[in-house]
Amino acid sequence: MGVVVKGLGASLPEKILTNQDLEKMVDTSDEWITTRTGIKTRRISKKDEPSSKFAIEAGRMAIEDAGMKPSDIDVVIVATVTPDMMFPSTGCIVASELGMGETPAFDISAGCSGFLYAMNIADSFIRAGKYSTALVMGVEELSKITDWTDRSTCVLFGDGAGAAVLTRSEEEGILSIEIRSDGSKGELLYMPAGGSRMPASEYTVKNRLHYVKMNGREVFKYAVTKMPAISKEALEKAGVSVDQVDLFIPHQANQRITESTGERLGIDPSRVFSNIAKYGNTSAASIPIAWWEAYKEGKIKEGDIILLAAFGAGFTWGAAVVKWRRK
Repeated sequence: MGVVVKGLGASLPEKILTNQDLEKMVDTSDEWITTRTGIKTRRISKKDEPSSKFAIEAGRMAIEDAGMKPSDIDVVIVATVTPDMMFPSTGCIVASELGMGETPAFDISAGCSGFLYAMNIADSFIRAGKYSTALVMGVEELSKITDWTDRSTCVLFGDGAGAAVLTRSEEEGILSIEIRSDGSKGELLYMPAGGSRMPASEYTVKNRLHYVKMNGREVFKYAVTKMPAISKEALEKAGVSVDQVDLFIPHQANQRITESTGERLGIDPSRVFSNIAKYGNTSAASIPIAWWEAYKEGKIKEGDIILLAAFGAGFTWGAAVVKWRRK
């Protein structure tokens, strides 16, 4: 028994925030942002557009792309650090809005690696015979937890959602998934307040503790080390060489991280997909959005070997090797 990715979908807000717009908001410049991150624009959701809105749209698209109906889905897994609310889960909201009845649904929080963590869970469920088909999503509205007065972080993030349908198959599509974490580095990338450790209060609001805090230099250092290492592990487990990888889709965090990871793996830039210039860092949504876009642009053909890799808050990181099977 194998597991294949049968359908993909994505949804992005209409509003575009450019580097020129940011020049008017904080002390920065298009040249500074582009040189250090590779980002030119990002999508920003409206105040009345919750994460579930984009997850629902991406999920519906992925199900249709798979040639299925919502009733064909056995479980919904949503990776996000920006759920609509603490509870109920965004997964439950999505399942309800898609008309899935009593289909089990839940959220996971694994930062930018969330989509790969969710894929790993779905893959395990299906291989264990628990479920036959899973809807896996990454959705984020990082604009709503971004401090727009902090120029070191506000230039990085954007909003959006991506989704994939995983299903049981006689063929093998997902060749391997490897995930790791190191909680001792958590405070290098975190949001201090809003949980049980530091509940919302006048103090936390006044001190802007409900926003992303990041030590960019340290995150960069770990990302360019861990992503290539876990990618090599996943490739070895899959029995695939780097030369056999047709397309590498990394988490879209920073163009320099993408380039460094590709170089360390020995993958030619022509085989590395990047859309960070358009969307910025959308955390758990970045890999499925990029995967969907590469698919729509015709950059993936039947039988291609795709390498996915991510690094994010936790710290968490992971990689997956997928053989594209649509027929």
